[in-house]
Amino acid sequence: MHIGRNPSTEPDLEELVGRVALGDEKAFASVYDAVVSPVLGVVRAVLRDRAQSEEVAQEVLVEVWRTAPRYRSERGTAINWILTLAHRRAVDRVRHAEAVAARDHKAALLDRTPEYDEVAEQVETRLEREQVRRCLRTLTDIQRQAVTPAYYRGLTYRQVAESLVLPLGTVKTRLRDGLIRLRDCLGVTA
Repeated sequence: MHIGRNPSTEPDLEELVGRVALGDEKAFASVYDAVVSPVLGVVRAVLRDRAQSEEVAQEVLVEVWRTAPRYRSERGTAINWILTLAHRRAVDRVRHAEAVAARDHKAALLDRTPEYDEVAEQVETRLEREQVRRCLRTLTDIQRQAVTPAYYRGLTYRQVAESLVLPLGTVKTRLRDGLIRLRDCLGVTA
């Protein structure tokens, strides 16, 4: 097959590729001249970007130089073999670009994902609070009077004793008994 050449003055493309397989640089220059436009056309149809198309076309022609010994004329014409290489390389470039974009998108999503699930945290906190409230209702009134200011307001034993106008030892006993009952109700193992 002859592309853009006069058949009487130039050898056919199959013969040229055969010579390229043997390392003939002049034959490669002739192959290059004969196929560069169709290769660029196939690549450009897939990539639609001129600069990338030119880059991939160059890669394809380098691949023709390197893999010419693998060409088998019984499987098809040289131009079809070369254009198949071009199409595959262009599709590979598109797939690579899509994979990079997908990887970047996934990384960006991971960067924005909180280290913990806020909704789950809120639900868990709310459930824990409700369980504590339920368990507080199981305390006696005198235990609850001692535990509530210590738990909700963070008061010390002494501060609780002063606020209830009770001896420190009494408050400590009530708190201890109340906390043991809370621990058992909450299912905490110590």
